[in-house]
Amino acid sequence: MELLHHIEELFQIIVQCGVLLLECTGVITLLFTTVKTIWGCICRDPKVRLTLAKGIALALEFKLGGEVLRTVIVREWSELAILGAIILLRGALTFLIHWEIKTEEANLE
Repeated sequence: MELLHHIEELFQIIVQCGVLLLECTGVITLLFTTVKTIWGCICRDPKVRLTLAKGIALALEFKLGGEVLRTVIVREWSELAILGAIILLRGALTFLIHWEIKTEEANLE
């Protein structure tokens, strides 16, 4: 029984590290996109909105992946409900941003 407890603790640590990695990657992606977009505004790049939308969409995908991975270690229904709501909100944002990207690409053509 003690071996199973240690395996469970190790599994939780691995999942938490994965969540942290995905979350950090999302934040770094968003920061990089912000700097790139500011530079695009300074240089008057006509595709700056598209660059920003694509960067935000990619960052949201990483953050969404972290939330999905976090569901593996949830122990209570209330936590699962909160995570479900976060996943739905981030999914909706991702959908809207992808729609914005398609619209912006159509306008640039």
